[in-house]
Amino acid sequence: MVSSQAVMENQFTEQFRASLNGSEPAWLRAMKEDALLVFGDKGFPHVKIEDWKYTNVAPIGKENWKVSSFDAPAAELTGRFEALLKKFNYERNGFTALNLAFGKFVTIAIPKETKIDEPIEISFAANENTAIFPHVLIIAEAGSKATIVETYASPAKSFTNSAVQIVVEDNANLTHYRVQKESPEAFHVGTTEVTVGRGGLYNATSINLGGALARHDIEVKFTDEGGEAFVDGLYMLNGSQHSDTHSVIDHAVPNCTSHQTYKGVLNDKSRAVFNGKVFVRENAHGTDAQQSNKNLLLSNEARVDTKPQLEIDNDDVKCSHGATVGQLEEEELFYLLTRGLPEGLARNLLTYGFAEEVINKIGIDSIKKDLDAAVLNRLNAEI
Repeated sequence: MVSSQAVMENQFTEQFRASLNGSEPAWLRAMKEDALLVFGDKGFPHVKIEDWKYTNVAPIGKENWKVSSFDAPAAELTGRFEALLKKFNYERNGFTALNLAFGKFVTIAIPKETKIDEPIEISFAANENTAIFPHVLIIAEAGSKATIVETYASPAKSFTNSAVQIVVEDNANLTHYRVQKESPEAFHVGTTEVTVGRGGLYNATSINLGGALARHDIEVKFTDEGGEAFVDGLYMLNGSQHSDTHSVIDHAVPNCTSHQTYKGVLNDKSRAVFNGKVFVRENAHGTDAQQSNKNLLLSNEARVDTKPQLEIDNDDVKCSHGATVGQLEEEELFYLLTRGLPEGLARNLLTYGFAEEVINKIGIDSIKKDLDAAVLNRLNAEI
């Protein structure tokens, strides 16, 4: 019997050869070929690997995916974009290797000392039974300010394997909204790598609503003093949806700040995983690192595995982390019931309020309104 992994390797190897069009520069072709070899060696992660022990991605390997593309301007991978792509850790796992091998590249540069008022929107959607591999390279040059809106909205069973690399240079200010609202039958795996320079600000909010199985790995590293990062998220699940968030925030230099708040609302038989690691290196004095994961279970069958972690090698720091998993507060519910609200509406109001703390961070009215509607739709309610 041929294993599903062997089938996947053969399937992607055949399509890889067909995808090479001869126009790639030699260095990129070499990287892509090496990435495919890494995928052949590693395969997709399995549950015996610590970081994947709660997320079984085997169903992805049982499908017959046709590698597809999407409309995007041709990206010139020269200069700084070439240097950035060469830093991509594609050996992280089989998904990152496969992303690079088939990567369709999108490049965004925010010029030095430039403020862009209108959001820069990038969106991706795979057709039924297809796989797409977007790879986005973003450089916010020194002193610049901009907002990126990254959206995934595949309408049918599909496989999205994305990667985003971001450089926030000295005194740059980048707001990043990531919205995943794929089909309930879709598979979604995403990797985000961010570096923050001196005095830079990276402000991220990730919203995860869709997908049968969704995984997002985000890694933020400070490269000079005075950097700030706010890395927040909301996952809202029902049915048998599975969502996995793994974050790494690396304080490798002094006097940087990171605040992280992730919230989850789970119903039915859904399951969520949150694993957050904060590293404070030996030289990183003056670090301020806060991390929180709060989960609201609306069903006795919903489940969360949460593991916030701090690894501190310096005494001159201010750090905290914590996680909660529970149901609606009975006192709050009782208060609303005594004010004459029907129980169903009272529960919906409390759930809506729990989720809105993260959504209220979003400063774009159209996106916020859309997410409000999605949250209310999940609650089968109008408020």
